[in-house]
Amino acid sequence: MRKSKITLPLAALALLAGCGGGEAKQRERPAPLVKVAAATTMRFVERIEAVGTARANEQVTLAAPVTERILRLNFDDGGYVRRGQTIAVLAQGEENAQLNEAQAREREARQQLARIDALRKRGFATKSSLDTQSALAAQARAQAAGARATIGDRVVTAPFSGWVSLRTISAGAVVTAGTEIATISDVSSIKLDFPVPETLLAAIRTGQTIEARAAAFPDRPFRGTIADIDPVIDPNTRAVTVRARLANPDRALKPGMLLTVGIETAPRMSLSVPELAVVGEGDGRFVYTLTPDGSAKRVPVRTGVRSEGRVEIVEGLRPGQKVVTEGVVKLSDGMKVRVAGAQNARPGRGAAKGS
Repeated sequence: MRKSKITLPLAALALLAGCGGGEAKQRERPAPLVKVAAATTMRFVERIEAVGTARANEQVTLAAPVTERILRLNFDDGGYVRRGQTIAVLAQGEENAQLNEAQAREREARQQLARIDALRKRGFATKSSLDTQSALAAQARAQAAGARATIGDRVVTAPFSGWVSLRTISAGAVVTAGTEIATISDVSSIKLDFPVPETLLAAIRTGQTIEARAAAFPDRPFRGTIADIDPVIDPNTRAVTVRARLANPDRALKPGMLLTVGIETAPRMSLSVPELAVVGEGDGRFVYTLTPDGSAKRVPVRTGVRSEGRVEIVEGLRPGQKVVTEGVVKLSDGMKVRVAGAQNARPGRGAAKGS
């Protein structure tokens, strides 16, 4: 019985000693290790995104002006043609005969006019006969000119330089008036049409730089400028059509292509911090700054746009102010911290408030 009485106090002492050791370990837990960086300024811009359709600088579909047989086609599939180059020649035998007849009448009328004029000067012809023959000569000239115009309608020429489409007809075919012969496209530059909501109309202007990308060339940006803005807003979409022009020296862009468009607006230099430094809580945003005594201070901030892994800080920080960029989830306001790479990164006896 005496031995049991002695054993009980010893067990109680051992239990108290164990509890005291746990509290000491709790007090000696090291402060959280974090990384910090200074708030710096960088360039930010607003960005308007749209999808547009590429169009040729100039494009025309040449068609047969009359119903006739095609004698010659003077272009190759996808070939380059110059302004004024003959594209197709339609049969013109009957028209040539009519022209020869008209030219013969014109020559005869001129000769007769010359004879009457000579007689008039000698007094053997009246002024009335001279006027009548002058009218007949003018009529003959008009008939010859009409015959030449009719022949000209049977020669199809290129109105401007460009690349011609693939042929769908052959020489010898009889075509009706309006039948397509070829499409000529000038793609030395591209017109890019895209819609912009009317709410963003104030952010765009002619001469503004745009960047476009095509699915066929995902790693290649195509840059151009806004050339025109449609003065009329579509009442169905509440958007305005904007036309930009892009240089296309290697003909990489084709008419009909779908391109994504980006327009940078409101460029500015603003304060920024890494994205990981900003913590959201409801509608609010805040960061942790580092105080001189090595504590984390929670600071509310107003943010703007994001770019290149950083967040624009509109309000709440000063340039050069140190903010916690990694380890923010372990912090609370006023907590002591250790900065990675700094002298105080060694384990210490910092308080673990809120942990």
